[in-house]
Amino acid sequence: MKTVTAAYARAHLPELLNAASQGERITIARHRKPVAELGPSREAHPPTRVLGGVKGIKVFDRHWADPMTEEEIAKMLKDRY
Repeated sequence: MKTVTAAYARAHLPELLNAASQGERITIARHRKPVAELGPSREAHPPTRVLGGVKGIKVFDRHWADPMTEEEIAKMLKDRY
């Protein structure tokens, strides 16, 4: 859990709302005493993660994580050892 001052929360509210929408809980303090908590709404749906969803990353082969066959392993290790 992250704790920020009221002044910081006022100045950076869009960033804090984005963090809260991602599931993070933020405590807002005044004079070092917690006065409020910011977190995800109960009605909000958690964001779904998409493989290759990061800007600039593209996944061309959907089977990249499938187990390798014996032939593929032999071909990969052929000139290594």
